[in-house]
Amino acid sequence: MIEDLKDTEIVNRMGGRFRLSALIQKRMLEVMQGARPLIEDTEGKSMMEIVVQEIKEGKVVIDDGSDAPKPKKPLL
Repeated sequence: MIEDLKDTEIVNRMGGRFRLSALIQKRMLEVMQGARPLIEDTEGKSMMEIVVQEIKEGKVVIDDGSDAPKPKKPLL
């Protein structure tokens, strides 16, 4: 299991475990369909690790339909 998913900060930032898991699933599907990873170092990482790192760095966020700008504050 990825240690970052045990951290409650990433869960709280995404608005809960359900929203986080939905974001992970959606992004993994995009990567499986050919989207390029948004992080530099992907060597030796699983797809799940890549997606979680993208979320931690604020490169992937949930679009809830509101027009309010979202802060892109990395968790690192």
